[in-house]
Amino acid sequence: MTAPTVTPYRSPLPPARDGFPQLLHSEWTKARSVRRWSVTLLAAVVITVFVSLLSALSGSFDVNGSPPPPPKSPDGTPVTDSFPFVHQQLTGDGSITARVSPLTGREGHIAPWAKAGVIIKASTDAGSPYAAVMLTPGHGVRLQSDFTHDTPGSSASGTEPRWLRLSRSGSVLTASESADGKKWTEVGRATPAGLPKTVQAGLFAATPELVTVQRHFGSTSVGGGPSEVTASFDRITVDGDRGTADDGDRGAVVDGDRGAVVDGDRGAVVDGYQGTGTWRQDRVGADPTRAAGSPDRSAQTAGTWTLTGSGEIGPLTPDVDLTQRSLSGAQIGLVPLAALGVLFITTEYRRGLIRTTLTAGPRRGRMLAAKAFVLAGIVFLTGLLAAVLSFLLAEPALRDNRPNPGAYPEAALTDGPVLRAVLGTALLLAAVAVLALAVGALLRNTAAAVTLIVVVFVLPMVLLAGLPVGTAHWVMKVTPLAGFAVQQTTPRYDFVSTVCLPVDSCYPQGPWAGLAVLCAYAAVALGLAMWRLRRRDV
Repeated sequence: MTAPTVTPYRSPLPPARDGFPQLLHSEWTKARSVRRWSVTLLAAVVITVFVSLLSALSGSFDVNGSPPPPPKSPDGTPVTDSFPFVHQQLTGDGSITARVSPLTGREGHIAPWAKAGVIIKASTDAGSPYAAVMLTPGHGVRLQSDFTHDTPGSSASGTEPRWLRLSRSGSVLTASESADGKKWTEVGRATPAGLPKTVQAGLFAATPELVTVQRHFGSTSVGGGPSEVTASFDRITVDGDRGTADDGDRGAVVDGDRGAVVDGDRGAVVDGYQGTGTWRQDRVGADPTRAAGSPDRSAQTAGTWTLTGSGEIGPLTPDVDLTQRSLSGAQIGLVPLAALGVLFITTEYRRGLIRTTLTAGPRRGRMLAAKAFVLAGIVFLTGLLAAVLSFLLAEPALRDNRPNPGAYPEAALTDGPVLRAVLGTALLLAAVAVLALAVGALLRNTAAAVTLIVVVFVLPMVLLAGLPVGTAHWVMKVTPLAGFAVQQTTPRYDFVSTVCLPVDSCYPQGPWAGLAVLCAYAAVALGLAMWRLRRRDV
């Protein structure tokens, strides 16, 4: 007898899937269903904005009078442009050549970026376009133009004289150097912005200020003052059309009471000078209130000009990064976000829900990745809101509280560096949350995990105040604290002498390099958490 055929039961419901999209949806549902986590996110925004605004309003400065605004380059960048200038008018194409003696400093001290050479400048106004080829004691021959452009030449040590030449052809200036005045090597070419037909060609000397740093545990003192550089110039020739002697330039005509020679005979050679124009002496960027105490001077004897300068030519580096300071609240705002990251996994262990989660999605590594993805997205949006509000509220207050607001470049949220700092802050907080999630998965203890994360970020900040600068910079490079480098917006120039102090939150690495270090910590910790989750019973 044949047994009856039995049709197996088939559920009308579609089969369940444990794919990654379904895991993302499940984790998102968990995240938005816990009201305390939403309150934590709101608290992180409030704390970040409040601390940033408090930092902006807490500083005050008491200054007598309003300092003059700094000069600005053709593109509007605040600059420093102060030096003794011995010059002639030059119209159209032409060149200036001089032999520069080794540079010397006061009492044997000379800055590596002290400089002396020949320069073609639009006018004697501070901030006007220029190009200059120069000799430095520590960095050889350089071609610099419009304050932010630098081209290296030979590595001449500056212990022997060097011939320098700057030639103009149309809007292009070509710099050359020579050891003997016969065989010339091109250093580079520059095209200063808006260079007029009639320019000032001459000699200059400048040097950055001397800066000293003393560090004791808990305090840092920065001191210094004007430095000096002295250079002598001979074999000077100016070729080209110098126009009339009375060119309207504001400089004083060189006269006999300063040992100089004036010769109106066009084409004559007078005491080593070959040319037809009138030499004038100026101090570009002179402050009338401090002119009496300035060491800047120039004098001519027997065909040799000797210039002593104490000013500098280059971009003005602000002492405070206003954008970075306006985002400083993220250092405290990360605490509730780190706690949220830990709770995102330890809560399930504490309540036994992890078994249900792993039953629904048995692929443990994929489950933890889904948690990290959802958590990072939520924290990124929260951090972005906090960073935008912090910048919009704190940055104007910081600028208004500075003694010279004009010394700080105008910053807008749409500016490239500012936008990168704001978005980077959001990415930074998201990486911290993922790192906290991984630590929570490894330790499976809320208190221990939160404590460890806070210590990892707070302890280095405390130690930075007392460590030597080199050691402090090393800590800022290799610990998760490096991620805060992404908030920096002040441009750095290799040819500008600056002091990068940890107490000023100056990170030695670039913005993205610092953030990459933090992300690497988060990725490694998450990988270890996945490895341990697969090999350990829940």
